[in-house]
Amino acid sequence: MTVLAVVGPTASGKSRVALTAARRRIAAGRPTELVAVDAFTVYRGMDIGTAKPTRAERDEVVHHLVDVLDPDEELSVVAFRDRARAAIAAVQARGATPLLVGGSGLYFRAVVDPLRFPPTDSATRTRLEQRWGSDPPAAHAHLTQLDPAAAARIEPGNLRRTVRALEVIELTGTPFSAFDDAYDTYASIYPDLRVVGLDPPTAQLRAVIAARAEAMVRAGLVAEVAALRARWTLSRTARQGIGYAEAAAVLDRELPEDELATRIARRTWRYARRQRAWFRADPRVHVRDRDTAVAALVDA
Repeated sequence: MTVLAVVGPTASGKSRVALTAARRRIAAGRPTELVAVDAFTVYRGMDIGTAKPTRAERDEVVHHLVDVLDPDEELSVVAFRDRARAAIAAVQARGATPLLVGGSGLYFRAVVDPLRFPPTDSATRTRLEQRWGSDPPAAHAHLTQLDPAAAARIEPGNLRRTVRALEVIELTGTPFSAFDDAYDTYASIYPDLRVVGLDPPTAQLRAVIAARAEAMVRAGLVAEVAALRARWTLSRTARQGIGYAEAAAVLDRELPEDELATRIARRTWRYARRQRAWFRADPRVHVRDRDTAVAALVDA
């Protein structure tokens, strides 16, 4: 059975393309349900900073993996993969077509490809975070000594991924990069996977990212984060969401509020560049503009 997907960097218009295509497919008598491939739209209450689909949109077209966890719950890639694959199977069992939409290259590939994920241990990770938390570049330099291939894939300032790699080395005695054997094959577990990609020009994408960051701040992102923190102790995953970490810094008086939108836009652009790299490397992704992307999904 066919599995559809629209991927691309944040702010490229994926959600609008997916929703438009789903509406047209449904109108033509071809039931279609959306599966969000995103680490943060899963969280209830994290709405402004995630550009989550509205309630009206979710009532019109079925969305999966939106508002399924409280913000104090952790979400691993493996847990997300299992939930997403279960959602895809349920959609297909109903005779509908699943349409995946998202910008996380790792989460997308975890869902559609047979990637291997090594074990984890919270005590080990906590100890490593305490050891290296004040100096992410030093942690990355240490990883470079132990596993240069893994270090080459991780930005020096990305403490979370660096610690994860160090954790795996400690737990298994095997380089983290040894678990990457399926990354370069692009052989999906879904035989009829059809992927369209959006990749707007750089200037256009940066402008949209900046405008979105400003809009999030105006819409009350800081107040949303304050409300979340008043109700929950945010999980490590939730705390790291783009916009949420920065808004928390404003609340903690570590960042002036008038710098919030700029800081969010800067971090979003860095993430968008990584997303581009993920999807440009995937030969299954057929890049189109928004109109032809919709047409390709409707006709698939």
